[in-house]
Amino acid sequence: MLCAMFAFSSLAIGAQTDADYETETDSPELLTEESQIQVAYRKVHADDLLGSISVINMEELTRKNYTNGILDNLQGYVGGWNGNSLWAMGSGDDGYLVLVDGVPRDIYNVLPTEVEQITFLKGASAVVLYGSRAAKGVIYITTKRGKVQDLRIDVRANTGFAVSKSYPKYLGAAEYMTLYNEARENDKLSPLYSEEDIYYTASGKNPFRYPDVNFYSSDYLKKAFNRSEITAEIRGGNERTQYYTNVGFYRVDDIYKFGEAKDNNTTRLNIRGNVDVKISDMISVSVNANTTFYDARTGHGDYFGSAETLRPNRVSPLIPVSYIPQENLSAWELINNSSNRVGDYFLGGTQVDQSNVFADFYAAGSTKWTSRQFQFDTNIDFDLEQVLKGLSFRTQIAVDYNTSYTTSYFNSYAVYAPTWSNYNGEDLISGLTKYGNDEKSGEQLISSSTTEQTIAFSGQFNYLATINNSHNFTAMLIAAGYQKTQSAVYHRTSNVNLALQIGYNYRHKYFAEFGGAAIHSAKLAPGHRNAFSPSLTLGWKPSRESFLEDSPVVDDLVLSVSGSILHTDLDIPDYYMYQANYTQGDGAWWGWYDGASEKSTNSLRGGNEELTFIKRKELSANVRTSLWKKLITADASFFINTMDGGLITPSTLYPNYFFTYYPEATFIPYINYNNDRRVGFDFSVNVNKRVGEVDLSLGASGTWYTTKATQRDENYEDAYQSREGRPLDGIWGYEFAGFFENQEEINNSPQQTIGGTIRPGDMKYVDQNNDGVIDSKDMIYLGKGGWYGSPFTLGINLTAKWNNFTFFALGTGSFGGYAVKNSSYYWVYGDGKYSEVVRGRWTEDTKNSATYPRLTTETSENNFTTSDFWLYKTDRFNLAKVQITYDLPKQLFQKTFVQGISAYVSGANLLTISKEREILEMSIGTAPQTRFYNIGLKVDF
Repeated sequence: MLCAMFAFSSLAIGAQTDADYETETDSPELLTEESQIQVAYRKVHADDLLGSISVINMEELTRKNYTNGILDNLQGYVGGWNGNSLWAMGSGDDGYLVLVDGVPRDIYNVLPTEVEQITFLKGASAVVLYGSRAAKGVIYITTKRGKVQDLRIDVRANTGFAVSKSYPKYLGAAEYMTLYNEARENDKLSPLYSEEDIYYTASGKNPFRYPDVNFYSSDYLKKAFNRSEITAEIRGGNERTQYYTNVGFYRVDDIYKFGEAKDNNTTRLNIRGNVDVKISDMISVSVNANTTFYDARTGHGDYFGSAETLRPNRVSPLIPVSYIPQENLSAWELINNSSNRVGDYFLGGTQVDQSNVFADFYAAGSTKWTSRQFQFDTNIDFDLEQVLKGLSFRTQIAVDYNTSYTTSYFNSYAVYAPTWSNYNGEDLISGLTKYGNDEKSGEQLISSSTTEQTIAFSGQFNYLATINNSHNFTAMLIAAGYQKTQSAVYHRTSNVNLALQIGYNYRHKYFAEFGGAAIHSAKLAPGHRNAFSPSLTLGWKPSRESFLEDSPVVDDLVLSVSGSILHTDLDIPDYYMYQANYTQGDGAWWGWYDGASEKSTNSLRGGNEELTFIKRKELSANVRTSLWKKLITADASFFINTMDGGLITPSTLYPNYFFTYYPEATFIPYINYNNDRRVGFDFSVNVNKRVGEVDLSLGASGTWYTTKATQRDENYEDAYQSREGRPLDGIWGYEFAGFFENQEEINNSPQQTIGGTIRPGDMKYVDQNNDGVIDSKDMIYLGKGGWYGSPFTLGINLTAKWNNFTFFALGTGSFGGYAVKNSSYYWVYGDGKYSEVVRGRWTEDTKNSATYPRLTTETSENNFTTSDFWLYKTDRFNLAKVQITYDLPKQLFQKTFVQGISAYVSGANLLTISKEREILEMSIGTAPQTRFYNIGLKVDF
C-alpha cells in the first residue's frame, strides 16, 4: 500500500474544536468534520463563523469542475478575492500569506485533486493571530485526509488540448519594407529598400532569397498541444487510524513543432500522504508528507521574444540545398561539412544575424530545469482534561526542503549567408559565406542551483468550556514562528509571534472575540522591534431571537463587526534601513592641505532609529444569511482600512542642503509617512431550487474596491498633479489633442519638450498649466490601472443536475480598470517590427482620418509616451468554464469491485466578451493565450 511509507510516523488529530458545543435542545448536536471550517489555528462550525471569511469545498467542487490550477477562477465563487489579491491588499512576496496545512508553502505545489478545503481569511480580525506576515490576508489550504471507512481507491485520468486563441498580426515583409522607406522619408532620409527588392519580396517567388518570415505560421507552431494527467487517491481507516495517499503525474507539451523545441515538455510527479492515529484517549498524532518532482525540458532560444522584434525580411531560417549548383564545389564543401543540416536544408543567416532563434532551436542545444520538493510536518494533540476540563494542547513542527538546478548543453553552430545570382531567369546560389562554427562539446553544464529550507513551529493551548448550556468560552494561547533560508540570500526570512484568542458567546446568539499578537521584526532598530496587534469582533445572530426564530423566511442571520490594528513589516523591503549608510567616492580629490590625492566619503542616506512598523487599521462589517429553507444563502462584507506609515525618503520635508548632486550624497533617512486607504465590499449569493426533475444552483460573487493615497510627500505647483487624494493605482499621462497637420501649426503651438524632433503627423498635447511648454507638469490622472485587481470583479456560476447528468458553467468579469497600449506592438519606431496598427498612420493623404502617428526611424519619445491616446478599458466578461459530467448508474456496479464511474468533457477559457477583446486576448512577446478542451474519467473502487 502506497501510504505505508508514512506509517512509521503515524499520528492523528484528536483535539476538541469549537464545534463541540451543546445546542439549546436537550441533546447535544454532534457536528461532522465536513461542517467545520478552518480558520486561524482552529476549526469552527459554519454557524459560528464571524468576520470576513470565505470557504470553498474543493473536494465537492472538483466533482463538477475539474481544473488544473488551484486558484483558477476562484473569484467566480468567493467574494473578496479578485483573482489577484484579497481586498486589493496586494500579491506576490509582499502580499497574502499562503498556508498549506498550517505551514507557509508555495501555493502552486498543490493541485486541486489534493485539496479538501480552501479558506480565504480576508479581514484583519481573521488573520491577526498569524502576526506580521499575514497582514494582507491569508489563503489557507487544507489537504485531504483519511476517513473512517473501508479502503477506497479513486483513479482520475484526464487528457486535453490547448488551442491558441489569437496571434499578433505583424505586417509581411514587402509591406514592412514599403512603410520603412516611408518612415525614412518622414525623417528626411533616403529609402533603404529598392522597388525591385520590394516587388520580388511581394511576389513570393523565392522566399529564400527574399525572406518573408511569419513566426506564427503553421510551419513552426502546432495548432494544439497536449496536457495529460493521472491521479490515484487511496484512503480509509478505522476509529483509531486513518490514512490518505495521493499519487499524481502530469505531462504538458509545448506549442513548437520544429527543432529541439518540438520535444519541450514539463512533467510533475507527486506523492502526498498523511496518517492520523489516536494513540490513547489523551494523545493523538498526525503526520503529513509530500514529495514533488518537477522537470522541464526546453530548447535554447526565446521564440516569442524574437517574434516580437525580428523583422520579417531579415533572414531566411532554412534554405534548400537544391539552390546550390552541383558545380559550386566550394559551397557544397561547406554544406557537406556542416553537422547541422536539416534534411535538404541548411541554416541561413547574415553577417548581422549570425544567430537567430530558428537556428537556436535546431542547433544550440537544450536545457532541463529540475526541481525537487520535500515537505514534512507532524502534529501532536494532548487532551489535558485531567488537568483542566476543556483544556488541550497542540504542537506542530514542519521541515520543508526545496532544491532546483538547470542542466544544459550549449552548442555553437554555423550559419550560411548565400550570394544569389540569376541564371537564365532562375535564382541560384553562386556563393556561401560561413559565419561561426559547428561545435558540440558534449559537456553538460549545471547552473542556477538554488536551495530553500523552511522550518516552522507552533504550540498552542486550547480551552473550551460551556456553563449551564448557555455560556460558551474559547481561548487559545499560541507561540508560532517560521524561518526560510534561501541560497545566495544573506538574511533568512523570519516571522515569529505570540498570539492570544479569547472568545465568548451566549447560547450561540451573542458573540465577542478578542485576538491579539505580539510580533517581532529584525528589520527595525533595537527598541522598536516589538509591537502588539489587537483585534475585537462582536457578533449577533438575530435568527436565534424570538422574533425570527420561527420565521418562514429567515433560516439563519449573523451580523458581525470587527476593528483591528495590525502591525506589519511586509512593506519594509530590507534590513538595516534605519541605519545611516556611507560609501567611499570613486573619484580622487585634490587635498587642500597637503596636495595629496584623496577620496571622499559620501552619505547614501541618513539614519532613523525611530523607524517603526506599518499599521493596517481596519473596520469591517459582515452579514451572512440563509433564507426560505436555504433557497437563498448570502454572505457580504464591507471594509475600510488604511495602511499608515509607509516608508519613504522625503523630498520636501528636509532642507535642500541635506542632498547634493556632486558628489551625489544625501543625509535624508527613511521615515514612516505615506498613508493609503482602501474602501470596498464583497458578496456571494447562491440560489438553490429544484425545478421539475432538475436541481438548479445559481451563484454570484463580487468584489468592489477603491483606493486613495491619503498622505504623500509632494510639492506640485498645480493641484491636478497631486497624487494625494488619487487612487493608488492611478495611471498618469498627457491629454491627447490631435496630430500636428503642418509646420505652421507646430510653430504656433506650445513647445513640445518630451523628446524627439517634432514634425507634421506627430502627437500634440494639452498645455494643462498654460505655460507654453509641454512637459511633465502637464501630466494628469487618466484612470485606474487595477494593479491590485480590477476595481470590480464579478463571478457567476451555474449548476444543473438531471438524472445522472451535471452541467456546470462559470463566468468571470472584471470592470473599471484601464491599461496602456505601450508594448512594441503599438509603440513602433526605430528599427522595430511593424504590426497592423501602423496601417492607420498619419500621412498627408490621411491627416483627417489617421489613427496612428507618422512613422519614424527615430525614437520619437514625444509620440510614444503615456497619454490617453493609448489608453483603453480592460472591461471584460469571460466564459471561463463549461463542463458536462455523466455519472454511470450505481446499479451497474452492484456485483463488481467498482463503486462508481464518472466521465466528463470540459472547455476552459472559452470566450471573452469585451469591446477590446482583440487586445485582451493577444499576447506580445510571450506564448499565446489558449482555450483548453479536456476529457476525463474518474473511477472509484
